[in-house]
Amino acid sequence: MIELTAQDWQAIQLTLKLCLYTTLILLLLGTPLAWWLAQGQSRVRTAIQALVALPLVLPPTVLGFYLLLLLGPHGAVGGTLEQLGFHHLAFSFTGILIGSVIYSLPFTVQPLLESFRRMGPRPLEVAQTLGAGKLDQLFSVVLPLCRGGFIVAATLTFAHTLGEFGVILMLGGSIPGETQVLSVLIYDHTEAMNYSQAHQLSLGLLIAAFVVLFIVYGLNKRFDRGQLT
Repeated sequence: MIELTAQDWQAIQLTLKLCLYTTLILLLLGTPLAWWLAQGQSRVRTAIQALVALPLVLPPTVLGFYLLLLLGPHGAVGGTLEQLGFHHLAFSFTGILIGSVIYSLPFTVQPLLESFRRMGPRPLEVAQTLGAGKLDQLFSVVLPLCRGGFIVAATLTFAHTLGEFGVILMLGGSIPGETQVLSVLIYDHTEAMNYSQAHQLSLGLLIAAFVVLFIVYGLNKRFDRGQLT
């Protein structure tokens, strides 16, 4: 049995931190976005939905490349920060967090969007006739009825972030303790022909991915039976 090194544990901690932050941020940002998209059909909503889904078909290296240009020292965002006396965001944890949020956006929005559409407007109309305000409708109607969608969105986002590679490598490189997440460390181990360590970390990610998918498919079966909405 091969023991994990200090570098391995550091990458695991950084990966879990990235997954947690990305999931929390996307639940906060993705919920109102998904709710707005679920309220009707228009060319603007269709364009926004296509933009949200773009990371599903766009090669991660392409997204990472343009984020590197944007957040780097000569980019619109990174260059502005440099002029203001701050450091640019490329090759930093903040930078890969921004990339992770953008790349995992559809994995949060899509499950929430489907859950909101499945709920329909009727429950909110009934709550409104009973005098419930907007905030009360959110906590007493939307969250309970769509709790399954939130669970799936959070689970898929966390799992997708766990395996991110191309965007992070392009935008953050491989800086131990800063941007060297598990997927990048596995690549580094393989490049150094340290196959035993790469195998051990890869096996851990493989098991984690299977567990997540098992949970998601289990929840989807409960949706079909009407136990969760």
